[in-house]
Amino acid sequence: MSPVIPYAIYEQAADYVKSRISGVSPEIGIVCGSGLGTLADTLEGNIIKIKYEEIPGFMQSTAEGHLGQLVFGLLSGKQVVCMQGRLHCFEGYSIQQVTFPIRVFHLLGVKSLLATNAAGGINPNYEVGDVVLIADHLSLPGISGNTALVGPNAAEFGPRFPSISDLYTPRLRRIAAKAYLTNAYLREERKFRMHEGIYAWCYGPSYESRAELRALKTLGADIVGMSTIPEGIVAKHCGMEVLAISLVSNKCVSRREPDTIEVMAAELAGQPLDAVVEEFPNHEEVLLVAAARTADIQVLVKSIVHEM
Repeated sequence: MSPVIPYAIYEQAADYVKSRISGVSPEIGIVCGSGLGTLADTLEGNIIKIKYEEIPGFMQSTAEGHLGQLVFGLLSGKQVVCMQGRLHCFEGYSIQQVTFPIRVFHLLGVKSLLATNAAGGINPNYEVGDVVLIADHLSLPGISGNTALVGPNAAEFGPRFPSISDLYTPRLRRIAAKAYLTNAYLREERKFRMHEGIYAWCYGPSYESRAELRALKTLGADIVGMSTIPEGIVAKHCGMEVLAISLVSNKCVSRREPDTIEVMAAELAGQPLDAVVEEFPNHEEVLLVAAARTADIQVLVKSIVHEM
């Protein structure tokens, strides 16, 4: 069990941030996923940037494509704060440290969390570049006890036994669906497709094995990634509304490999089997796909925030 972070540390972080933002009170918190940090660059008004290293209790974002700073400003007329770079357990941080910023958001007055991420597509109907509205999740680390809510309950944030059956707020999902369905530019000109699906959280940083992906598919997962679920659970515990959106950055390879003995037997018999060329995921691909879709996601997010 990871050490529980004292409530006073959260207060110190929030007090420091408040001292830097001069009375600004963000109502929406946005977590920018891999390659999607440029969303924070579209904020307007009085822009305030605070590097994570300056804030008491904050960890450093080390993953490529994650800049590591809070950005305050206006988006669609709403006061927002963006995490331009998130934290992950695979970086060596405890789940308490990974979700630390979300609780600080709560102390800053944030009422809604919008989390974005890049994820692998398990569902064969999903294509690279599609976006998935998360309706539910499968958290294997969480089921086994790796959750930020384990340990003494931080009653200042929320109840001992929160329900997460409606973690991904239906009201916000309806807003997102409407924003997509009423935007002909995205759907027709940009060939932008949105689905609603189930996100599986795996620890990383290695991508999943073929067998693991087949298991996740059997369990009902449509996409898989290395983030978002811890943040969402903590936000829900704090009483926030939560919306999460995934960009399908690669198609997962789950096809069972040909039996090696059968392959060798065919070669020895002079009848080699046809080889299947497969493309395995890599982080460079993730960043490239995100860069190609980031402007479209910005349009979608702005429309959603306008109605939140």
